[in-house]
Amino acid sequence: MNENNCVFCKLIAGESEVSVISEDDLCVAFMDVQPINPGHALVVSRRHAAYLGDLDEDEGAQVFRVAQRIAAALRKCGVKCDGVNLFLADGEAAGQEVFHVHLHVFPRYSGDEFSLNLPEDYEDRPPREELNDIAQRLRLALQT
Repeated sequence: MNENNCVFCKLIAGESEVSVISEDDLCVAFMDVQPINPGHALVVSRRHAAYLGDLDEDEGAQVFRVAQRIAAALRKCGVKCDGVNLFLADGEAAGQEVFHVHLHVFPRYSGDEFSLNLPEDYEDRPPREELNDIAQRLRLALQT
């Protein structure tokens, strides 16, 4: 998907109705029209980028800085909020549906019926050798 037919680009450009929370040069935060719970917000990079790794570090950091501020505001604004989840799906396999970087910020409370489904073998820890191997591969990839 390119920015010409991207729903988030259209929202940012003012081509569709949106309930903006905050905006700056790097990102825009607005209410999700399909909220998990009341107060569910999205923090979206202003520049069209499909994946988190497509943003430069300042853009990515600003998305998370704004999400941190919104998380704090959710606890003060009067919506039901005993906790906050941040969720960013990066790629189709991760559940990304709109291919423009966006971070979900949503309030949580006991009994809200939202959950993450963990695999059956989640409790089985991988051997330390496997963790060390993957850590080494990540260190090498960070150098390139």
